[in-house]
Amino acid sequence: MQGGQMAGWGGFFISLLNYKTEKYVIAENRRIGILFRLYQLAVLGYIIGWVFVVKKGYQEREEAIQTSVITKLKGVTLTNTSETGPYLWSAEDYVIPPNGEQIFFIVTNYIETPNQRLGFCAESFKVPDGRCQSDDDCVEGESVAAGHGMKTGLCVNSTGTCEIHAWCPVEYSKRPEEPLLGAAENFTIYIKNFIRFPKFEFSKSNVLETTDDSYLKRCSYDKDNHPYCPIFRLTDLVASTGHEFQDMAVKGGSIGVLIEWNCDLDKDSSKCNPEYSFTRLDMNMNNSVTSGYNFRYARYYKDQNGETYRTLYKVYGIRFDIMINGQAGKFNIVPTIIAIGSGLALIGVGAFVCDMILLYMMNTSSFYRERKFEIINFKKERSKAKDGKPGARERRSRKPAADKDAANNIKNPEETELTVEPSSNDEGQPSVEKRGPTIPRNTGQRYSAVLPQGAEHKHHITFASHS
Repeated sequence: MQGGQMAGWGGFFISLLNYKTEKYVIAENRRIGILFRLYQLAVLGYIIGWVFVVKKGYQEREEAIQTSVITKLKGVTLTNTSETGPYLWSAEDYVIPPNGEQIFFIVTNYIETPNQRLGFCAESFKVPDGRCQSDDDCVEGESVAAGHGMKTGLCVNSTGTCEIHAWCPVEYSKRPEEPLLGAAENFTIYIKNFIRFPKFEFSKSNVLETTDDSYLKRCSYDKDNHPYCPIFRLTDLVASTGHEFQDMAVKGGSIGVLIEWNCDLDKDSSKCNPEYSFTRLDMNMNNSVTSGYNFRYARYYKDQNGETYRTLYKVYGIRFDIMINGQAGKFNIVPTIIAIGSGLALIGVGAFVCDMILLYMMNTSSFYRERKFEIINFKKERSKAKDGKPGARERRSRKPAADKDAANNIKNPEETELTVEPSSNDEGQPSVEKRGPTIPRNTGQRYSAVLPQGAEHKHHITFASHS
């Protein structure tokens, strides 16, 4: 039993060294044929339509775009509050930072606390950690969490809060219901973008190439009429996100400006142009607790006595994040060959699947397997021929050769022509002439040998002359 198992394993490992070559068999099965042709058409449609036409699989791609963004804002507006009176806001005041970066902030609303000086004052009641009932609730030297200063150890009974050492008076916290810089909707943003694809040594700008110096002073971006003007009105830009500027200006928000460069460098460079899209990045619900955008900053001054005081601003506004994305493509033989090769491989998968169905999943699978697979061993066939066991084909080839040798043995070059003289029988019918092998005739004479019945086989020569 163990020897049989060893022999079986040995045969298995030897069979691994066999080589299988393809044998093409035409199976007249319409269902499999239609399935295979439909699969081929689907693969061709995928390769031609999707890979080459839509995805441009014949191109070499580059997504490592190098980019630079410069921004400028223009516009002025006037505010008039009871604390500070009239104040003129220009780009230097409402743009933070003012040097024109890829991320910037525009003030649309603010809370102003003027003339703050260092001193002692009561904490705001809106700060939970600043509330107190006695001096024991105000530990001296402890900072007020989410407050404005340091506790002095005293509790101010009139306000119910701790006394603090801070910039006094503390911040006025009521936000205006209407944006103080509502006129900012007419401000303009100039977004200048340079891009470069280093692999293809290609660079371009989103500014329209024109010799008209006044074009940028009078144009405004419009997707249909002026798609290549890089100047945007704030109200139009916010409206592109599906929101109203005046509603967003109260609490502020965040807007993403996406500039996409999808360039087909097989075409003219004038066809490579930016596509803009705008979206609101903070919460869509403007009344949400987490929506909006604000921060604080202060402006410092000195009085006649040299003492420092400041004006504190809590500003609300719109933060802009400019994001650049893009890719470029150009024809290259390598991705083209890879795309074609993948298509051929997919067709091969279809042939494999159809083979599996034909050979293993149909009622007539055994019939097709017998025609498909054939085992050939050249050494065994040659050894059978040497052992004298020719096949049917070899036997058929030997028989005509034997017949040919027998026919050749009949002829003998030494034999002469045997003739039988014509004679008549009793009814007057000529007798049957019997002839032997003939020899060439010479000088009008004929040589014949007559062999009588019962006589020995001897040569007898007669001469006959032709008159």
